[in-house]
This record gives sequence, structure tokens and C-alpha cells, in this order.
Amino acid sequence: MSIKKPTIIIFDMDGTAVRHINPRLLHALEFFDSLFYKTSKIFAWIFKRGGKGRIVPEWHDPEWINKDKKKPKLIVHRAIHKFRRKPVEQIVQPCPGLYDVLDLLGKHNIPTALVSNGLGKGYGHDILDKFELNDYFKATVFREDLANSKPHPEPILLSIKRMGIEPKDDDVIWYIGDRRKDIIAALEASKIINGEIVPIAFAFNATLAIMEKNLGSDHIIMSFHDMFDQLKPMFEDVNEDISEKKTELNISHKHQDATHIKNA
Repeated sequence: MSIKKPTIIIFDMDGTAVRHINPRLLHALEFFDSLFYKTSKIFAWIFKRGGKGRIVPEWHDPEWINKDKKKPKLIVHRAIHKFRRKPVEQIVQPCPGLYDVLDLLGKHNIPTALVSNGLGKGYGHDILDKFELNDYFKATVFREDLANSKPHPEPILLSIKRMGIEPKDDDVIWYIGDRRKDIIAALEASKIINGEIVPIAFAFNATLAIMEKNLGSDHIIMSFHDMFDQLKPMFEDVNEDISEKKTELNISHKHQDATHIKNA
């Protein structure tokens, strides 16, 4: 079954919207991020919950929806970003075809957001400025904005909130990411809000998660060129339907006018 035309699209940043010139930095960041996330959950399970319940709470548990919960200090993230001390253009570059996709979405008034487990200050915001991406995204979410990072659904939910959108039942939200945690976050977020969140795998790691969840090959794209080729016909079909309806309406009006003149 083909996936539905999106009404909203959310992009992961590292490995999706932008790719690392040296992928080892990205892998190191994600490795330490996952390690820190799991370790923090184990300590919380032991010392806060006395070893009771799930080690990683369900997404609807009070632990993560508590507005007063303190955000993490992000020691690992800050250390890595401080260590590299390079301009972002020496670290990442936009993935080929990204601007074509974003221009297409803008042309058809599809709101977009960008989310990342990485820091915004000194990294994410620099990427947006350097590659002139700010105007494309209605909302951005970075690690310092969050109490919980992916695979938790909070980044996706917060991005939708920051876009000022209340999803309706017929909304179709594409979420595109390159890691397994992106797919899990999208599936969990879909359980919480209205509408349908469609996880889209952008790389091998995320593709394995798509296969694991039996979501089908339509949920896998190989590049933004591939994504552009999938999206363009979806919007063209809508435009053709609108054009046909306008033509039919004009013909109907002309027929009514002719009948009116004849009767007169």
C-alpha cells in the first residue's frame, strides 16, 4: 500500500538533512548520546523508582510529561562540540537534493520542521545560518530544548507544537530520519497525537527498523532526489484534480448562461 501525501513533514538533521564530511564524529556523538540516555534511565530506575516498573518508562508516563522536570546538562554533547572547534562547513554539508525537496514543499505550502538530538548553540543554529536553511523550517528543535531525546517522541511532539499546528485526524505527518531511534520516535509519537505519523527511513540503520516493524518499502527513500520524484506526482495529481474541477465548473456556468440567453 502506497503512503499518503504528506500535509506536514519533519526532518531529522544529522545524517538526514545534512551529512557529515567525517562520519566518525556523527557516530561518536550518537554512540555517547545513546550510552548516556540508557545509563541515565538505569540510574533513575534504581534511585528514583526503587527498581520498580520499566527501566525506560512508557512515553505516556508522568516522568516525561512532567513540565517541571529538569533538562539534562548535556555534558557529553557539549564536550564533543567544544572539542571539534571547527566551522560547521568543515564538518557537514546539505545532503544532495535537499533544497529541491524543500522548494517543492514550500511551493505547495507544506509546513516543515527540523529536529535533532544535537545541540543548537554552536552547531545546529550555525548550520541553519551557514547553509541558509532558516527560512525553510517553521520550527526547529535541538537537544537543549528537550528533557528527553530520541527515541523518545518528545522532539517530534515539540516540533509540531512549535509550528503552531493542532494535527487533525486527516493530517499525514512524514518524519524522515536515518537512525533506528528516528523510526521508533515517530511510531511512538503517532500513538499520542491526532493524525498519522509516517516514519520514513533515509539510511541503512533506519531501513532495518522499517523492516523490523514490517512497514514496507514505501517507507524507505535512498536520497532526496528519490523523495522529490515521489512527492512531485502527489502534488501534481492534486493540482490536476483542482484544474479539472475548475474546468468542469466553467463549462457548467457557460452552459447555464447559454440556456439563460436562449430562454430569454
